[in-house]
This record gives sequence, structure tokens and C-alpha cells, in this order.
Amino acid sequence: MSGTARLDRALLTLIGVMVLGGMMSYLDATIVNVGISTLTAEFEATLATIEWVTTGYLLAVALAIPLAGWATVRFGAKRMWLLGLTVFLAGSTLSAFAWNAESLIAFRILQGLGGGMVDPIMMTVVAGAAGPARIARVMGLISIPITLGPVVGPIVGGLILDNLTWQWMFLVNIPFALAAIVLAVVVLPADPPGGAAPLDWIGVFTLSPGFAALVFALSRAGAEGFGSTSVVIGLVVGLGLFAVYIVHALRTTGTPLLDLRLFRSKGFSASVTTMFLIGGGLFSLLFLLPLYYQEVRGESVLASGLLLAPLGLGTLVGMPVAGNLADKLGARRLVPVGALLIGLGALVFTSSDAGTSQLLLTGAQLAAGFGLGLVGAPTMGSVYRTVPGDAVAGATGAVFILNQIGASLGIAVVALILQGGGAHTAPTPATFGDAFWWPVAAAAVVFAAGLLLPGKPEAAPAEPVSEPAPSSEGALS
Repeated sequence: MSGTARLDRALLTLIGVMVLGGMMSYLDATIVNVGISTLTAEFEATLATIEWVTTGYLLAVALAIPLAGWATVRFGAKRMWLLGLTVFLAGSTLSAFAWNAESLIAFRILQGLGGGMVDPIMMTVVAGAAGPARIARVMGLISIPITLGPVVGPIVGGLILDNLTWQWMFLVNIPFALAAIVLAVVVLPADPPGGAAPLDWIGVFTLSPGFAALVFALSRAGAEGFGSTSVVIGLVVGLGLFAVYIVHALRTTGTPLLDLRLFRSKGFSASVTTMFLIGGGLFSLLFLLPLYYQEVRGESVLASGLLLAPLGLGTLVGMPVAGNLADKLGARRLVPVGALLIGLGALVFTSSDAGTSQLLLTGAQLAAGFGLGLVGAPTMGSVYRTVPGDAVAGATGAVFILNQIGASLGIAVVALILQGGGAHTAPTPATFGDAFWWPVAAAAVVFAAGLLLPGKPEAAPAEPVSEPAPSSEGALS
């Protein structure tokens, strides 16, 4: 391997193996969204309960991400990657044999713990193999599962539910997970344990549980109202845990789970805020749209999944456009344009009903998807430009954590709105219109945050040719 920025076969093979595992995780975050109505009827459960099939998965991912970062340093990337894939495989298999809503939620949480271990390891291994000269283009490739996976999930789910039983939404993972495990054994280099900083146990037991308590309170509010005891307790516990973590993170001399001091950088704060809201806006759209097509427009499960294809197509087109323009224009110009397109696309659905032209809705989804493509990769690239080199690992973890937490909160919020704030347990056409205002509002904040992102990158000096790093070459020789 040369010291140039060429993406050689060895690196591309490594990226392919890692993306296979990462794509499964992001795909599974939304594959059940198109089946929410099916699962609600199958288990005779309320929307507030079945919502946790998705929310529980996302929260488990957020809990596992910081632990995976620490464990990778302590035990090695290959060991933890294989463990994460194995846990994900076990969770997928058990989910297919769930006997009620509660067991399905529990097995989805197990699945999410495996998926949360996979995501940051994928980023760490590929970034280390790519090196500084190739990291920008590699980030564009890695953004494919991050951005496209959640969009494709409902389409795959719709195809499965139209031809097979709901269990196959989880059984379909088994051959892909097994293939990812076998390829990882062959391709990934043996990575012996190294030294590791002590794990931030206070952060583990305050930050993620705090978000879980808050999402729980919001989900229960949809069924019981904000005055119920469980909702009040959830809010108090969540906010209390946040307060404890903030004090701890600002005072500790060690490495906190989420380093709040990084937020002193205006650019980093804008980048993380953008990724948090993109998580909330994207996943809430992917939760709302299949339900909207089934409940308001009377579409079948398959049709509601396929009708999400324009969102995915727009994203697929937008990502390479953003990759080509990011170095020329900078995130500060691309992200606000993307946010504007997302907001306009979601705005169309706020006043739509059963008689609205499908051509208009398709155009709105194309616009929103293209906007998502313009936002994702430039924002991730901004993270690496707004923090010092020794803080990149912590910054990456922060982005992943808050993106998943934003997704969890976004789903909880729109589920609450769909139920009229607790006034009823089933969504109505009117509450769908109200719920689509949430991604519109998220896009408006992303627009403002995008103006604070770094502008056009400065031209970097030419790098001398250097010897290759042993990680990818040794792994694949």
C-alpha cells in the first residue's frame, strides 16, 4: 500500500466487511416500523407499548456505544466486533420467537446491545486503516449504512410482511450475520488486548439510564397523560440523573463517558446538535410515514414500505453529491440547504390527507431524502475538524450516542403526538398532521446549527510518502 490517498483493494475489502455488519444494525433500527400496525394487532398491544420495539432497540444501541469504545481498547477490535455480531445474531433469533410484546421488546434490547457494539468499532477500525490522507473519502463510504440503512429498513420490512410472517423481519438477519462473522474472522487482524483508561462507571449508570427514563416518561404520557405517577417519576428520575452526570463530567479528572468540555467548541456543538436532531427527525419520519400510508391512505403493508422508496432514492443521490461538494463548499453551505429540503418535504405532510396527490407526496419525500444526504456526511466530517486529534475518539462516540438518543426521543415524541398527548390510544388523521410538525421543527434547528459549522476546508499541505500502517495491509495480505 502506498502513502497516497488511493483506496486500494485491501482497504476496500476491509470497508466492505465492516459495512456488512454496520448495515445490518442500521437496517434493523427501522425494519419493524412498517410492521407497527401488524405487531400491535398480533400482540393485542397499544401503540405506546409497541413503540418500544423500536425505541428499546435504539436506547440499547446508545447504552452500548460508549462501553464498546472502552472495551475495544481493553480487549481488541476483532474480539469485540465478533462479540457484537454474535449478540446481534442471538437477539435477532430470539426476537423471531417472541410470544408477547414484552418478550419482543426484551429481545430487541439484546439485539440493540449487539448493534451498538458494532457501530463504533466499524468507525474505529476503518478510520485507523485509512489514515489521515484517505479519511474523507472513507467517511463518505461509511456514511452509506448510517444514512441509507434506516431508510431501506421499512422497504425491506414491507416486502417481508407482504409475503411472509412477521417473524421473518428478524430471521432475515441470520444468514447475513453469519456471513459477517465468517468474513470478520478471515479479514480482521488479530488485535491483542491493550491498556485502557478506567471505565466511567458513574457515566454508565447516569447518562444512558437518564435518557431511558425520559423516553419512558414520554411513551407512558401517550397512554396515561402527563399527570400520571409513572410519567412524573420518569421525568424526575431522568432529569435527576442528567444533573448528576453533568456535575460529574465537568469535575472528573478522568475520561468521562461523554466529555461535555468538547462543547466549548462552537463548531463541535453545532455538529453534534445537527446529528442529534437528524437522528430525531429521520427516525421519526421513518416511524410516521409507514403508519400514515396504512392508517390515513389505506395502503397495504407492502405498498407503505415501497412508498418510502423515494426517501431512500433521494438520500442515495444526495450522499455522493455532498461528498463531491463538501471540500469545495464546506458544511456551512451544504447543511442549511439540506435542512431546508428536509423541512419543506415534511411540511407537505402536515396538511396532507387521503386525497392528497401521491405525486406531491413522492416529490416531498425525494426532497427530504436528498436533504438528508446533504446533511449527514458533511456534518460527520465537521466533527473531525472541530476537535483536537487526541479528542477524536471521544467526539466520535459522542456523535453516535446523541444520534441514537435523538432517534429514541424523536420516536417517543411523535408517538405521544399521535395519541393526542394521552387523549386517545390510536392515531387519527388530525394527529398525523400534528406529528409531522416535529421533523419540520427539527429541520429548522438543523438549519440554524448548520450556519455555525466550519466553512470551506483550507487546502492541506502535501503529505510526504510514508510507510503503510500495519493494520489493513497486515490484515489482508
